[in-house]
Amino acid sequence: MLKYSKQTRLLLAVDCIIFGFDGEVLKILLIKRGFQPEKGNWSLMGGFVQPDESLDQSANRILKQLTGLEGVYLEQLYTFGQPQRDPIERTVSVAYFALVDIHKYEAQISDDYHAEWFQLKRAPKLIFDQQEMVEQARKRIRYKAAMHPILFELLPTKFTIPQLQTLYESVFNTTIDKRNFSKRVLATGLLIKLADKDKAGSKRGAYYYQLNMQNYYAKFQAFMNFIPNPDSL
Repeated sequence: MLKYSKQTRLLLAVDCIIFGFDGEVLKILLIKRGFQPEKGNWSLMGGFVQPDESLDQSANRILKQLTGLEGVYLEQLYTFGQPQRDPIERTVSVAYFALVDIHKYEAQISDDYHAEWFQLKRAPKLIFDQQEMVEQARKRIRYKAAMHPILFELLPTKFTIPQLQTLYESVFNTTIDKRNFSKRVLATGLLIKLADKDKAGSKRGAYYYQLNMQNYYAKFQAFMNFIPNPDSL
């Protein structure tokens, strides 16, 4: 077999950052690493890319293998390649992030690797440079969410405007004017108002909405500008 001569081989890995929303706070899904180094410590879902698979195929395989999750929104984030990032061997890792509605996918999550949801603000320390990966993913989501309706991936089939606002406030770690937010989100044409209400928060209740899927895909790349200057938050 023909090979490039005098070149050093290195390992290629994939790490998946899984964000979820339970209706109240933004969370991250972690597992305990099953091998050395850092065995038993909290980690993202990761593994090595096989010779016969693409990066996307590897990310989807690893996500399903370690958590049972499949069919979720996955996006390639960034490549992490500092020479000493893995103490065992030179390993380059391509990070992906996923957005899921926790309640929608909770039945899929496997117990094999003891995957556990943590509030993002209270997540434990992660191995290697994975904390940097999470921070990069948070910045990417904030930036994209300010322009595109990407956060709808985290919501159930039907939801209220207050729930949607809570999600945006959780992601951006800020407070949004209620009336202004409602006005802007309804003006997008992305929502269909339903007849029933959620009365858990008050007697008056809040109407449920569902996503207009036709408009969602048509306007996915359209600017929404819910949050001005996302990089400043």
